[in-house]
Amino acid sequence: MDIIISNASEQPIYEQIFNQIKNNIISGKLKEGDALPSIRNLAKDLRISVITTKRAYDELEAAGYINTVASKGCFVAPKNVEVIREEHLKEIEKRMREISNLAAACNLSEDEIIEMYRVIQREG
Repeated sequence: MDIIISNASEQPIYEQIFNQIKNNIISGKLKEGDALPSIRNLAKDLRISVITTKRAYDELEAAGYINTVASKGCFVAPKNVEVIREEHLKEIEKRMREISNLAAACNLSEDEIIEMYRVIQREG
């Protein structure tokens, strides 16, 4: 599993780790039961504090993406369909806001946007 940390990012390091692992789980790159690197090994590989890695793992567990098994490590939790659906809905809303802003900049009406969507649906 590749995790890329950007020191130039405004996002805290633990959040970068959280988001990258979460996205790998949602996309299916990490599957239910897959083992994650140990907190210490990941910290060593990324050259960051164990505390930072632990915080990312704690956040992932609190959000239901991973389970920790004492003396065995952290594993991808069974997918919670509702959690994944909620994540997708948030992404759709974000993109719809972007579309709304672009449409306003292009002077597109709501009807024109809906027609564009229908055309794309027919093509897809």
